[in-house]
Amino acid sequence: MTQKQDTVTLLAIESSCDDTAAAVIRNCKILANVVSSQEIHGTYGGVIPELAGRAHQQHILPVVQKALETAGVSSSELNAIAYTQGPGLMGSLLVGGHFAKGMSLALGVPSIGVHHLQAHVAAHYLSEPRPAFPFLCLLVSGGHTQIILVKDFLDMEIIGSTIDDAAGEAFDKTAKMLGLPYPGGPLVDRYAEDGNPLAFPFPVARIEGYDYSFSGLKTSLLYFLQKQQKADAGFIEKHLNDICASMRHTIIKTLLQKFEQAVSDLGITNIGIAGGVSANRLLRREFELLGKKRGWKTFIPPFEYCTDNAGMIAIAAHYRYTAGEFTPLDALPFAR
Repeated sequence: MTQKQDTVTLLAIESSCDDTAAAVIRNCKILANVVSSQEIHGTYGGVIPELAGRAHQQHILPVVQKALETAGVSSSELNAIAYTQGPGLMGSLLVGGHFAKGMSLALGVPSIGVHHLQAHVAAHYLSEPRPAFPFLCLLVSGGHTQIILVKDFLDMEIIGSTIDDAAGEAFDKTAKMLGLPYPGGPLVDRYAEDGNPLAFPFPVARIEGYDYSFSGLKTSLLYFLQKQQKADAGFIEKHLNDICASMRHTIIKTLLQKFEQAVSDLGITNIGIAGGVSANRLLRREFELLGKKRGWKTFIPPFEYCTDNAGMIAIAAHYRYTAGEFTPLDALPFAR
């Protein structure tokens, strides 16, 4: 049953990985979007699920309180509590989900579980201009790489996906092989800005259809570095910028070749990118250039809505709320 109200105010919680986030939205306008990051994982070179879950337990109440205070909204004004239902780390999802369900039960309002990847796409609805339907979205994150046909706010179809590793993982593993600290993907992007993207050629996987593969690229880099370091132990330090630029160039080229083909085949002229990797500077530049070259309208969410945040959960939940799509309290989270 569709909900018809003049004012819809929602609290949203995002806890899929290592960021604890909360947002308050009223009629599609974000009133607060708070994120608390967990720095402890840098010590281990990656996210430790057990530590992430414990940190969420410590952070979630202060983050929610700060979001409500920033928004100037009391809990009694909330019409529903939204949360990330998955995919993500099971322990992290349980913390956010249980908190949201407990709060919804205490307030007597519905809970709304949101698919994390659908929320990344929904980030396009948070700012103007918004893409008209249908539009094709390239979703690129640390754990997922997908081409999604977006037919409506709640109607999305995956037409392409990675058959092994995600593009974001390729960036992170590149950083790890180069000895860069976690999180390494943004550092690869930063160093690449001062490097030559054609310095070292790396292979682009040839996969049928609209699917991707990045495992071979990671292996190629590994063998390349092993060979070069045998001849020169200081090779990485001397050529860090060029290696980063060459890998970034190859990953972005792989992403956009497939995506361009899909857009051309479907005849869609509205295109967008989403997910944490959509903050990558080269991807944003090349994506806009592609649109200008082909006469397509391009849409890129602001930086603060690209990486994991509760604002995107909130806007996705808003449309689920207005459609009357609520989540039972006994619904389970689902991991990646």
